[in-house]
Amino acid sequence: MIRIGKIVATNGLQGALVMTHVAGNSKWLKKDDPLFLEMNKDSYIPFFVTACKPNNNEEYVVQLDEVNVVEEARKLISKHVYVQEDAVAQYIEDSPLLWIGFKIADKEKGEIGVVDDVVQTGAQWLAVLHINGNEVLLPLVKQTIVQVNLKTKKIHMNLPEGLIEIYTDK
Repeated sequence: MIRIGKIVATNGLQGALVMTHVAGNSKWLKKDDPLFLEMNKDSYIPFFVTACKPNNNEEYVVQLDEVNVVEEARKLISKHVYVQEDAVAQYIEDSPLLWIGFKIADKEKGEIGVVDDVVQTGAQWLAVLHINGNEVLLPLVKQTIVQVNLKTKKIHMNLPEGLIEIYTDK
């Protein structure tokens, strides 16, 4: 599964929700599609879409099964939304969201870890790794990425000298 977005607000009194997403295209979500909401860390509950309407390429208004009143919907605000990779793969082929679980190999250091998560900070994406018990954030920008191999699930990078040591030499 990949994290596609977040529930940010309610809409109306019937339990509709406003969901932001990073697919960059509002054609991927359909009625009866499952959305997995992270209710607790690593605990994903499936909800089926009973109605959806795109506001723009970054936002949907969705109605989920078993969420019929605004009080139930409010409990879902700020929950991360996940989908099965194949549900959005054709729409976000170049998205770093697909890179969760990929191995990162540096030109000089070789294999350094696995992408645990990706986060977007403004216009830049960061890969979250854990190396020697430390959380490491790597910029996923054209200047550092040499190649992304979807078949081998490996990202070849040319990281700035000393970047990994900032996190691991303590």
